[in-house]
Amino acid sequence: MLGTMDGTRRRGRQRMRGLDGVTEAVGVSWSLQRSMHLLSIVVYGVACLLGVSGNGLVIWIAGFKMKRTVNVVWFLNLAIADFVFTFFLPLSIAYTALGFHWPFGKLLCKLNSTIAFLNMFASVFLLTVISVDRCVAVLYPVWSRNYRTTKLAYNTALVTWGAAFIISSPYLIFRDTATNSRNITSCYNNFALSDNYDAEETRRLWRTRHKAMIVARFLFGFLLPFTVIVVCYGIVAFRMKRRRLTKSTKPFRIIIAVTASFFLCYFPYHVFSLLEMSRASASHQLKMALYLGVPLASSLAFFNSCINPILYVFAGQKTFRHSMVSAFEGAFGDDFLLSLSSKRKSRSISQAEIQMA
Repeated sequence: MLGTMDGTRRRGRQRMRGLDGVTEAVGVSWSLQRSMHLLSIVVYGVACLLGVSGNGLVIWIAGFKMKRTVNVVWFLNLAIADFVFTFFLPLSIAYTALGFHWPFGKLLCKLNSTIAFLNMFASVFLLTVISVDRCVAVLYPVWSRNYRTTKLAYNTALVTWGAAFIISSPYLIFRDTATNSRNITSCYNNFALSDNYDAEETRRLWRTRHKAMIVARFLFGFLLPFTVIVVCYGIVAFRMKRRRLTKSTKPFRIIIAVTASFFLCYFPYHVFSLLEMSRASASHQLKMALYLGVPLASSLAFFNSCINPILYVFAGQKTFRHSMVSAFEGAFGDDFLLSLSSKRKSRSISQAEIQMA
């Protein structure tokens, strides 16, 4: 779970609670802590239910009921990433319900966090690839019609998953479990790969790696991809306006909606993650804001994994009288490329008629 998968332990100084070790040392009341834990359980449960059922439906329809196109490949991979993430959410629900006691062993502790971040990176990388695909389709419509194949899309998706796994792999190394005197096992980030935090060198190594992970996650999981996305869609909007293709097609609206939802869901999470780096020297007010804000931002990030199927349905059909398959066909169709090709073809015919006249 995003809210607790960055948690850590500093012996003799704090107990692990929430993102990156936001703890009871902040001085919040027990009732507030209990309320935040209950909120987390409710959010995880709703995200699990909607995410597994919704993304499972997308996988079933896109994988077995629809003609395989490039757009279908993109959205199928997005659905797979969200489905796997939400499928593992019961582990996080149990962890929170048990008072942050992890009874599932070290391997699942590592896998749970790695899969969560793998979903995040895979989603943003796929959204970046889709934006580049849209941009290339606008700039080079003839090339796209000839070489934009499902085989190329599958290979690109495979590379995207590989890149996401490489960036997520440090959590396989740093994620660890430890049991205290009360026989409560914590699943936390052991950035120093040590059980002794008394040595200054160990604490310095922990802080350095902790900051490096947060900065890398922000750069590769948010800032750089969204810079590429904004540039690509800026080019697309400019070229569409020049070609008088002002009416947005369904697939284009879907891509914009999915990208916007990812931004709105993950931007607060990254902001609080960056603020976490200054928590040691922060004021009591900031620590309190982090304690309350981190679970809320993490909960918002969770909903990104279950909101995409809803966007597909509502943007893919105008009324509920259409079938679910028709809704996804409208959402994942290639009308955007067809409109570009038709425009280019009409222009070529007009030029030929002028030359013959």
